[in-house]
Amino acid sequence: MKFRHIVFISLSFALITSCSNENTLNIATSANMQFAMSEIVSEFKKDNDINIQLIVTSSSKLTSQIEQGAPFDVFVSANTKYPAYLDSLGLTTSAPKVYAKGKLGLWTLKEFTPTINLLTTDTIKNIAIANPKTAPYGKASIDVLKHNGIYKRVKHKLVFGESISQVNQFITTGSADIGFTAYSVVVYSKMKTFGKWTTINLNEHGEILQAAVLLKESTNPEKAKAFYNFLFSERASEILNKYGYLTPEE
Repeated sequence: MKFRHIVFISLSFALITSCSNENTLNIATSANMQFAMSEIVSEFKKDNDINIQLIVTSSSKLTSQIEQGAPFDVFVSANTKYPAYLDSLGLTTSAPKVYAKGKLGLWTLKEFTPTINLLTTDTIKNIAIANPKTAPYGKASIDVLKHNGIYKRVKHKLVFGESISQVNQFITTGSADIGFTAYSVVVYSKMKTFGKWTTINLNEHGEILQAAVLLKESTNPEKAKAFYNFLFSERASEILNKYGYLTPEE
C-alpha cells in the first residue's frame, strides 16, 4: 500500500450532508481521531450488529454541518468548544463529555531528526500546523512555539491546514518540511515506519480536551447511545491509550 493511501484513509469516508439511513449510525469524527476511531468502531461491531459510517473532517466543519441539519448521530470532537456550542443551541441530547486528552507530535519525512530548536534554522522553510483559530491542535502548536520563545522567529514559516488531515498532506507531499500533528497519527501502526517524529511535552501547551455528544438529529437514538457509551468503556479507553491519548479516570 502506498504511503499516501494510508495518510488519506479518511477520504474514503464520504461526507454526509443530506441523506440519512435509519439502519446506519453516522458518527461525525474529528480528523485527529480517524485511525483510533476506526479501531473503536471495529471493536464495537464485534458485539453489535450495527452499520456505522464515519464522517471524518475538521471539528469546525462538522459543527457547521450539524448546525445546518446534517443527520449525524454522534459527534466525536477534537475539543470541548464545539460540542458545548451545539449543546447551547439545543442540538444535542447529552451534555459534552470528555473522552480523551490529545497529544502533539512533531513529524517530518525529511532526513533530519525533528526538534523544536531545528525550527528556527535555515533547514526548515515551512512548518505545517492546523489553523489555530478553529483547530485545537493548531492552537496547541502555537502554545508550543510561544512556550519555547520562538514564535516570532518562525511565524513567517507557518503553513496552515484546515485540519490534521491537511497538515499531514502538507508534510507527506513536501509542501512543508515539518509539522505539528496529532500524536495518534504518528503512532498508528501503519505510519510508524514513515518519517521521523518526536513527542511534545504536555506542559508546553494548553490541554487538548476532546469531548463527544449525542445529537438531536439522530435517526437511531438507542443505537447511538450504545455507541456513545462504548466510547467511554474500558475497552475503548485501551484503544485510545494505544494511540497516545490520555483518558479520564473512571
